[in-house]
Amino acid sequence: MMISKTEQELFELEVISNYIIPIGVVLIVLFILYRLMRIFQLFYASTYNKPLFVYRFFKLSNLPTKQKEILENEHSFFGKLSNNHQRQFEHRVSQFIQSNTFIGKQELEVTDQMKVKIAATASMLCFGFKKHQLDIIERVIIYPNAYYSQTNKTFHKGEVNPKLKTIVFSWKDFQYGYEVGDDNLNLGIHEFGHAIHLNASMNNDVSSIIFNQGYNRLVTYLQEHETLRQQLIASKYFRAYAYTNQYEFFAVLLENFIETPSEFKLQFPELYKCLKEMLNFKFAGY
Repeated sequence: MMISKTEQELFELEVISNYIIPIGVVLIVLFILYRLMRIFQLFYASTYNKPLFVYRFFKLSNLPTKQKEILENEHSFFGKLSNNHQRQFEHRVSQFIQSNTFIGKQELEVTDQMKVKIAATASMLCFGFKKHQLDIIERVIIYPNAYYSQTNKTFHKGEVNPKLKTIVFSWKDFQYGYEVGDDNLNLGIHEFGHAIHLNASMNNDVSSIIFNQGYNRLVTYLQEHETLRQQLIASKYFRAYAYTNQYEFFAVLLENFIETPSEFKLQFPELYKCLKEMLNFKFAGY
């Protein structure tokens, strides 16, 4: 029996529609499930001050052998992590290096050591975050020493420029921050502290929500306890630069939190607890 061209076309359309409709339904269901999952994650984060889950377990990136050796030998935080956390940390360091452009200034050659140590600092501070990439950073500029900034016409050791999506370091001063590990003075931690603070203020992902809620609790707690504010200043545990503005305050607190956690916890337990929750920092003895 012969089938006309029209009948053939109708048959083909029917076959196609039988496939297209189920695919469309599946896509709608997946989208709904995704939205529900996101709502649940946000609810969980707002309620318990921590992400529902943090790390990925598939398609983890590896560092080249030379960079892996630098990470193992020159970043003490990495050595304090469990084997599973070290694997996650290596992945995040690799992702930071791959997703950011490193630029040396004043004829400075960017080395693997520079890339790894800067990426490891960012990864350390964001290690408790579900979304560990900082949206406001796409370029890392490195000067050999303190440099003259055109932004405010003065010499700087480091800065964050969210408009240019850039973080800048004097390599000499970055290195010094790790040579003395307990003086609460670490340029890398300080500048990435600014980047984290600014990044959270511009985003609404789970980790940003947790950070912002924690920061608001921190500010409220300080406003309601004048005696504590006086104790902070009198203790001289935090350097005076902390009291310049809210961003410097957090960045300096973060330096102390990372470098001398035991002393921080002993002197100001409530502030320590607040920072720990903001960063979801539950590893390496913190």
